[in-house]
Amino acid sequence: MFEQLTLFPAQQWHHRCAGQGRYAVRVALCDVDSHHWPNLCLMKLSAYHKAQGHFVEWWRPDGYYDLVYKSRVFTDLYSKDDIVVNNADKVICGGTGYDLSNRLPDAVEHTYPDYSIYPEFQSTAYGFLSRGCPRACGFCIVSEKEGRRSIQVADLSEFWAGQREIKLLDANLLACPDHERLLRQLIESRAWVDFTQGLDIRLATPDNVALLNQVRTKAVHFAWDNPNDDLAPYFRRFLELTNIRDKRRRTVYVLTNYGSTHEQDLYRVETLRGMGYTPYVMIYNKPSAPKITLQLQRWVNNKRIFYTVGRFEDFMEGSGSPKSNYSMWD
Repeated sequence: MFEQLTLFPAQQWHHRCAGQGRYAVRVALCDVDSHHWPNLCLMKLSAYHKAQGHFVEWWRPDGYYDLVYKSRVFTDLYSKDDIVVNNADKVICGGTGYDLSNRLPDAVEHTYPDYSIYPEFQSTAYGFLSRGCPRACGFCIVSEKEGRRSIQVADLSEFWAGQREIKLLDANLLACPDHERLLRQLIESRAWVDFTQGLDIRLATPDNVALLNQVRTKAVHFAWDNPNDDLAPYFRRFLELTNIRDKRRRTVYVLTNYGSTHEQDLYRVETLRGMGYTPYVMIYNKPSAPKITLQLQRWVNNKRIFYTVGRFEDFMEGSGSPKSNYSMWD
């Protein structure tokens, strides 16, 4: 558990650094998921330990360490932990891939991230302005992990220092009572902002959309997860308020394989396209999805096909036709 970090004061560590004539703590970081997306917890842990004068590096099986942090965001379904660490005095595992209850101590949580450990991402800032979500959707862990109220947890300066792009990880920023003030911070940054987890279309108002219109964004993302919720009026209202005119910059995630029928999935896709949004099919527990849902995702998410073949039925016919110039398995 990450909170166990508070049990290790620096004076307890006594690893002698070769040739340096002093004692120092050797800390290693292990990103179990991969390096395709930076691990924010590990960046904060790195910054915290370096500030204590500790030696920090990525875990290597041929090294030896006082402390190793293994961090994992995803569970076994998408990210199995096959990494065995047997070259450390202490190993701490944390992240939602292990347990929803673990937390970083406040001293680490509010540390400016060490972006240098992911040099390929140093031009981008990552972080949370708010935590929590009131929706408590069954497929989502946020309400259980962070609470059913969206509250401010940081100002932008806590994780941004002039980078040209900001990737926000907030689950439901618009549900936060302070969201308008936080949006103003994003406006003043003049950085390109990516609301990576999407915005709640039900909470869009003339006031906050007027602020969103001033945020530099390459695209906005929403979601239509529950087919029993009629969100079409909210999407139409947003079109009246937004200054984003290119449909390719208005994306809506459509959740499938979570209690919905194929007809309900297709209805949401076609309704969104008809209103001028770009749907993007997300599949819950993809290994269990029926073939038709996989085919729907293939059609919708390949935009060259989606805007060329207007109907899913035609896509299904064309994908198996010898006259077709594309294959749904390409």
